[in-house]
Amino acid sequence: MATFEIKTATIISATPRRVWEILTDFEKYPDWNPFITSLEGNPSVGNTVKIRAGGMNFEPEILACEVNQELRWIGKLLFKGLFDGEHSFLITDNGDGTVTFQQNERFTGALVALFKGKLGTETRSGFEQMNRRLKELAEKG
Repeated sequence: MATFEIKTATIISATPRRVWEILTDFEKYPDWNPFITSLEGNPSVGNTVKIRAGGMNFEPEILACEVNQELRWIGKLLFKGLFDGEHSFLITDNGDGTVTFQQNERFTGALVALFKGKLGTETRSGFEQMNRRLKELAEKG
């Protein structure tokens, strides 16, 4: 089974709580998020959320929701094993008034090789754009 990973990170001068508040305020995503333009639902483990990102619609299941630390979900295209993506947001307190914000995704499935080029350019760019905007908002206070 083919696998492809995207890993991005940025240092943000803010508290974990501030970053978490922005990350989980789904209603405001259309106002600031250039990549995930819509996210509806409750970020509780086992719940399904509705996402519009990169021009596509997804309904992933929340796998982890640790306040001020981690939000993770898994989505699939049509059925499990065809094209699956496990997406994670990690917030690490650096102990110096900053956090490291990581946004990662691990893609697996039969169709991953077909989409590898787009994932490596467009999807990575979308993650990086979102990270920059989140950083700007969090650092505004």
